[in-house]
Amino acid sequence: MTPPQQCPTRRPAPWPRLAALRAPRAGRLQDLPLQLSLLLLLLRAATPAVAAAAAVPAAASGSHPKTSPRITAAWKGQESYSFPQPEPHTVLYHEPGSDSVVVGGRGKLYHFDFIQGRNASIKTMDISPNKAFCQNQLDCENYITLLEKQREGLLICGTNARHPSCWNLSNSTISLLGERRGYAPFTPDENSLVLFSDDQVYSTIRKQEYNGKIPRFRRIGGERELYTSDMVMQNPQFIKATIIQQDEAYNDKIYYFFRENNPDKNPEAPMNVSRVAQLCKGDQGGVSSMSASKWNTFLKAMLVCSDPATNKNFNWLQDIFLVPNATGDWRSTRVYGVFSNPWNYSAICVYSIGDIDRIFRTSPLKGYSGTLPNPRPGKCLPDQQLTPTETFQVADSHPEVAQRVEPFGAKKTPLFHSKYHYKKVLVHQMQSRNGSTFDVLYLATDKGTIHKVVESDHGAFNIMEIQPFRHHPAIIQSMTLDSTTMKLYVNSQWEVSQVPLDLCSEYRGGCQGCLMARDPYCGWDDTNGQCVSIYKYKGPVLQSLGPNEPHTECPSSKLEKGSGEAQSVTLARNSRYYLTCPVESHHATYSWHHGDKKVHRCEPGWQNSDCILFIERLTDEQYGLYRCKAEEGSYSRIAVQWELRKEATAEHLLMGNDAGGLDAPVCLRLLFALVVFLLFQ
Repeated sequence: MTPPQQCPTRRPAPWPRLAALRAPRAGRLQDLPLQLSLLLLLLRAATPAVAAAAAVPAAASGSHPKTSPRITAAWKGQESYSFPQPEPHTVLYHEPGSDSVVVGGRGKLYHFDFIQGRNASIKTMDISPNKAFCQNQLDCENYITLLEKQREGLLICGTNARHPSCWNLSNSTISLLGERRGYAPFTPDENSLVLFSDDQVYSTIRKQEYNGKIPRFRRIGGERELYTSDMVMQNPQFIKATIIQQDEAYNDKIYYFFRENNPDKNPEAPMNVSRVAQLCKGDQGGVSSMSASKWNTFLKAMLVCSDPATNKNFNWLQDIFLVPNATGDWRSTRVYGVFSNPWNYSAICVYSIGDIDRIFRTSPLKGYSGTLPNPRPGKCLPDQQLTPTETFQVADSHPEVAQRVEPFGAKKTPLFHSKYHYKKVLVHQMQSRNGSTFDVLYLATDKGTIHKVVESDHGAFNIMEIQPFRHHPAIIQSMTLDSTTMKLYVNSQWEVSQVPLDLCSEYRGGCQGCLMARDPYCGWDDTNGQCVSIYKYKGPVLQSLGPNEPHTECPSSKLEKGSGEAQSVTLARNSRYYLTCPVESHHATYSWHHGDKKVHRCEPGWQNSDCILFIERLTDEQYGLYRCKAEEGSYSRIAVQWELRKEATAEHLLMGNDAGGLDAPVCLRLLFALVVFLLFQ
């Protein structure tokens, strides 16, 4: 392969490739647009110091390598649809098992079908606000904030020009249900949470816009309306609510998770704390007039997410996802929480509903030194009994239990913490071919990507970073998982995408590369020589999901032979040159070898798409064979080989004008003029 033509006194080095997992190369600019190629060529010729800096190894990431994504999957094959206009506030609904999603936006309802092999249908329905409510231009929008499946159809609620209202969608017909305060906020950026359970509706949305500004958790539908006392929460930001059915129906609990201002005003204390609160679903209020319309069973506890080994604390709850136990034991329900700290580092802490329930039943109340009344604060009462006044008064004045909720497990530490800033979490509990159960976490970052992390008995392993959007990398607004169709549905303000859970074709390196991925969705099909999905391929597959040396399970006859023959390039003495080695696994060490000597190294966690060896000035000793070696544990392979050959007749080119060549400054001026001309065409 011949390098591109260049100014004779300066041999340009090939520029780092812009995307991972493409064919390796050296000295090649042809794949880039002409304007960009010329601009890069000019910059490299004029600023060799910049090129030299590119060869400096990355600094330590500060995060354990296994919690950083092993590979980056810029996957291009998924279905993706763009909104006709940006949608700054959206809500997404997906019926499990279907191929479609419904997205509520600004005065519109979008219906997207993701049916492969057919013409996808994209329907848009207008749900315009009532213009009579418009007071100024800001009031004249109807932002859809709630989509909920009900027996009558799909319930749709929105801001409706600051007059929250709801509609019903049935058989492609939308009908107005009227004003429904508590079902939608007055503005789309308000913190809001709505929970449905049979005929009961719970909401954190205020009913009056200009009074009653203290946020409350309410029961607004079904039985008598109840609300939390004004003093039990301090400026709460609600995250998620759920109902846990216990052994006796009267003991069924509502748990909701939130952040609030820290009552501890010590300058060293965090400004915010994360909480879980409990309410008895059958709460009927209290005996006295002060407690008749209030939740009488409210208690709250602090959620702790910290790592004593590194002295890192994570107190800012971002998202919650609950995973029920497969046997139906409600106590074994696991709560996955995403936390962050002021430095935007994240941690995943996992809790047990059984631990939370026990703490609320047995812990002393924080700051209360008297004898607890009977029934104890927070206790659910059978037969729709009203809570005695004394019990309510103690709970209302001391709503927090003293014992804190710590992560599940013997160590009471995070599942892992990371330098990445995670915003959302979904968890898929799945089984490998041998019947082992794995929890696979899908974590949305603040950069609009998704990290796929496998939890097993051996800890957490970050398999890959997925780039779900085709057109506009952007913050993920909504994300839902369908375990029936094995798909993720995600949307930003620009588009909606469908992402398969089993991206097995992303793994290179034959059998060894497939098994090194440690992806429980994938296995090696030895018959056809492919890394395949265990859900799509029903034949026998090889899986090895343990932490240590899974590649050793591959049949010896199927081991990867390496990069094949070396590619060669002919260069003049005193040239400067790059050699690029594609980085597939960011958990591996990549090193360049010249003969028996190691000449460059890229440590695990290197985030560039290539490990680059920069040769500042090519001497006689630097010609010959260069091998790039990837090492991950005992897994080792030659990723790429290059042979640099001496250009025997090129010495005269180094003589400059005396040999008839163009002067370098003249060449650079010509290049600059050409680049400016092309860039503005």
